[in-house]
Amino acid sequence: MMVFRFDIPVRWVDTDALKVVHYSNYFRYVEEAEEELYRSLGFTFKELNEKYEIAIPRVEACCRYKVPARYGDILTVGLRLGEKTEKTMRYDFEIQRKSDDELLCSGYLKVIGLDLGTWKATTLPADLTVKVADALK
Repeated sequence: MMVFRFDIPVRWVDTDALKVVHYSNYFRYVEEAEEELYRSLGFTFKELNEKYEIAIPRVEACCRYKVPARYGDILTVGLRLGEKTEKTMRYDFEIQRKSDDELLCSGYLKVIGLDLGTWKATTLPADLTVKVADALK
């Protein structure tokens, strides 16, 4: 299975007083990787909102923490496509420290197509899901 990889530095603002990454920032790193994946496929979140009149909110998130990341680390976020339905996609992820490939955490984010007019679940655009599936198969 192919993996989309995205590197991101740990910034001072991401850490606590001990220079350890706050647990919530790992999800932000995954969302940055997701946004870069979409950009690489020719999509933007703005286009999803305006052209397709949908959003893709998170409906489920899980992260298993193994080793903390620290200020100054460069992290590699790896995304894989997990379960996919007509209305949802799940991104399985792993975050590693780039310098030694140590696994820091793993988990998933599940997104759903949300019709911005009705605020109900809707089918994700086929051109998006096909490109994501092709890139991450």
